[in-house]
Amino acid sequence: MRLQTSMPVSVRISIVFLIVVVACMAFPGLIAPGALDQNIALGAVPALSPGHFLGTDKLGRDVLQLLVAGARSAMIGPVVIASGSIVIGILLGSLAGWYGGICDWIISRYADIMLSMPTLLLAIVAAGIIGGGYWVSVLVMVILYSPFDVRIVRAAVISQKNKPYIESALLLRLKTLRILAKHIFPNIALIIFVNFFLNIAYGLVSMSSLSYLGLGVAPGAADWGRQLSDGRQVLFDNAASALSAGIAIVLTAIAVNLVGNWLTERNTLEW
Repeated sequence: MRLQTSMPVSVRISIVFLIVVVACMAFPGLIAPGALDQNIALGAVPALSPGHFLGTDKLGRDVLQLLVAGARSAMIGPVVIASGSIVIGILLGSLAGWYGGICDWIISRYADIMLSMPTLLLAIVAAGIIGGGYWVSVLVMVILYSPFDVRIVRAAVISQKNKPYIESALLLRLKTLRILAKHIFPNIALIIFVNFFLNIAYGLVSMSSLSYLGLGVAPGAADWGRQLSDGRQVLFDNAASALSAGIAIVLTAIAVNLVGNWLTERNTLEW
């Protein structure tokens, strides 16, 4: 049976918005070729100034072009974080849920210890000790986000492994990898899919926070978190310098969640 559901207006708007963000990620040099061009003599000018719709920052860089160029570093990191975290979650969660025993105990204790720590604070400490840098921060966040996925996948595997279709597969002496990949995984893929979108949204906020604190991208780079931080210094000269980046982060996180939730609801109505 298959039920057709119409797409809400909010989801349509979110999809269009995300398409724009993806276009900015893919073609920043084409859409905003002069994003990093400085004009120190011009300095910070307010929004709606001639030739600068959102004004400029303290270095005379066009805020709108910075916003477009910053989409790449703002979004690539969260997507990598979500992907890496899901891979670790599937591997460790499947092992823990399927084998149980000492394997489950060790993996579960690892997840519990990591979950008991404040993620962002630990990322700040780790990035500071290791030396910072964008990809170092991404790697740290992958490790810190993975325990959530490990527990989700573990619980999903445990809920499936005692069902009749798995018992039948065991009677047929199918290999464990085949049972997990071809029988269990398709039935828990929806849960993983939902968490993937959530991780992108959380990763965006976390990476922007690290960049805001100076532990993400290098100074002067185009990034929403860095732009938000730099915009504080010219808040009274051009508020759009900081507000535009903050709004972009919030709207993107909301759009990702809305699209992810809608796709989940749509898939649960198909069987």
